[in-house]
Amino acid sequence: MAVRVSMKVNGKAVSGEMEERTLLVTFIREHLRLTGTHVGCDTAQCGACTVIMNGRAVKSCSILAMQAEGADITTIEGVAAPDGTLHPMQAAFKEHHGLQCGFCTPGMVMNAIDFARRNPNPTEQEIREALEGNLCRCTGYHNIVKSIAAGARAMAAAK
Repeated sequence: MAVRVSMKVNGKAVSGEMEERTLLVTFIREHLRLTGTHVGCDTAQCGACTVIMNGRAVKSCSILAMQAEGADITTIEGVAAPDGTLHPMQAAFKEHHGLQCGFCTPGMVMNAIDFARRNPNPTEQEIREALEGNLCRCTGYHNIVKSIAAGARAMAAAK
């Protein structure tokens, strides 16, 4: 059975008709063609599909698109300023080499933005605990942790 879903994605009103079982990540990638949100494990274990929904980081592979009816969604494509200026967390990942292959990076950045909003001066241990739901197969997380710490400071300074 087809359902019509409407929401705001990256500040723009969007809608689409889809099967009831369509996941939010599928709607974002296939219907909206915003492919920065990655599908990694399909089981909400890796965090590659993390988006911000109504101000909180969520794994979009674990939510049906129809559950996001009326929601305000931000994907990695909506994080930078309209002129292309990187968000402070994106800039910190770039500056501190918090990525390697880049597959996990969008989900890491989205989770880190939500975490830093709630915790502007995190300890290394707090950052490592916040990353438990995001997997990176390329690094030992050291530069990701440095990136998030720097991004959190930059976000706090920009307030």
